[in-house]
Amino acid sequence: MQNRCNWCLGDPIYLEYHDKEWGRPLYDDQKLFEFLVLESMQAGLSWLTILKKRANFRKAFDNFNISKVASYDEAKVEALLQDSSIIRNKLKLKAAINNARQVLIIQQEYGSFSAYLWSFVDNQPIINSFHDLKVVPANTELSDFISKKMKKQGFKFIGTTIIYSFMQAVGMVNDHVTTCFRHSELSPSKK
Repeated sequence: MQNRCNWCLGDPIYLEYHDKEWGRPLYDDQKLFEFLVLESMQAGLSWLTILKKRANFRKAFDNFNISKVASYDEAKVEALLQDSSIIRNKLKLKAAINNARQVLIIQQEYGSFSAYLWSFVDNQPIINSFHDLKVVPANTELSDFISKKMKKQGFKFIGTTIIYSFMQAVGMVNDHVTTCFRHSELSPSKK
């Protein structure tokens, strides 16, 4: 049996996500936008709740097509608020639409949302060496900085804790514990 981060134990959805996605560097703008939306939807809820609704979110948000989400109007917000298969928080839904519009601006300025995000870590994942999940931070000076910068850009619902969770999810930071098999798989120096 492989050693894993113990947060994922006990649920097959968590195991699958941990083993195949969490911490793997992502560079696709649409996938990065998906994670940004899902992380902001997760605020105040468990990540497992979001993972269980992920397919519903993809359907409701046109598979996270950035241009389509950016074009959503009040009628679409009202329709989303009636969709019981997703998180129906008006502030979070409006933030997702606003953030899609901000991503389009970023793409014009930086060439891609990926280039913008990865520039914060010099285009290389930060490889941490935590032995225990209890010492993994909820936020860092860097997530504070990115959150402030993105808020100044016009993004909403992206506090420092959401940004740090996002960074972990999309592989900008490797926070798998050192005893987890994914830590070494995702550490470039050990490939």
